[in-house]
Amino acid sequence: MPLVTSKEMLIDAQKNNYAVGAFNANNMEIVQAIIETAQEERSPVIVQASQGAIKYAGLDMIVSIVRALAEKATIPVVLHLDHGTDYYQNILCLRAGFTSLMFDGSKLPFDENVAMTRKVVEMAHVCDVPVEAEIGQIGKMDASDEPGVAQERIKEFMADPEEAARFVKMTEIDSLAAAVGTIHGCKEQIAQLDISRIEKIRDLTGVPLVLHGASGASDEEIRKGIAAGISKINIDTRIRMAFTKAAGDFLDQNPDEIDPRKMLGPAKEAAKEVIRGRIRVLGSNNQA
Repeated sequence: MPLVTSKEMLIDAQKNNYAVGAFNANNMEIVQAIIETAQEERSPVIVQASQGAIKYAGLDMIVSIVRALAEKATIPVVLHLDHGTDYYQNILCLRAGFTSLMFDGSKLPFDENVAMTRKVVEMAHVCDVPVEAEIGQIGKMDASDEPGVAQERIKEFMADPEEAARFVKMTEIDSLAAAVGTIHGCKEQIAQLDISRIEKIRDLTGVPLVLHGASGASDEEIRKGIAAGISKINIDTRIRMAFTKAAGDFLDQNPDEIDPRKMLGPAKEAAKEVIRGRIRVLGSNNQA
């Protein structure tokens, strides 16, 4: 089926107490893994491309791969820009056929974040494309970070519920990525979600909430987050770890193999198992 927007998808998730998985893709095999697994699980799904992925694969190439696979599927598929920190990147993605955008102005002062996010919203809403934005700073795990250091940094930059409410009202965004206890790039499940903060942001804003950095959260934490109001959950690091490990294991066992398809096949299957597990934890299976 044709690509759809994320707006009705996330509203349904919010209403029915599950979350939609938003899986980052960097190459063809991972896009295949995402859409094939969602199809098998009868789950709505969001395929995300970051600015780094767009630089690596090319904007038109990403859109073409996702669109071609989505059109063969019978479940709803969204193509979403993840962490679009540049206004013009959002414009380019909208023109290219993305059906959901994110402007990430979380490192800007509040008023500048509001102003830039509002510009993206005004542009996107003309085309009926929804916009996600970020408040607080979710941040990224440094390679040298000890878990305790990372957790302290997470607490320092959490979203303020009242500020989140003002931000949503002033920008008219469709979904909100609020910093509530996770960090990007975390390889261990150390995240402790601030459930009362999530509940308050949900009550004050009313919009579907997004959890970034969810690879670092346990299944129990994710389920508690969904019950508190999370409707979209981003997964990237877990997929990368499984994909590269399977590819590396294959090469270790077959050092003379030169056919990349034989290496990428097991890597894709490993990614599918991660995605399948996440879909079931999020409760989005059989929701398509």
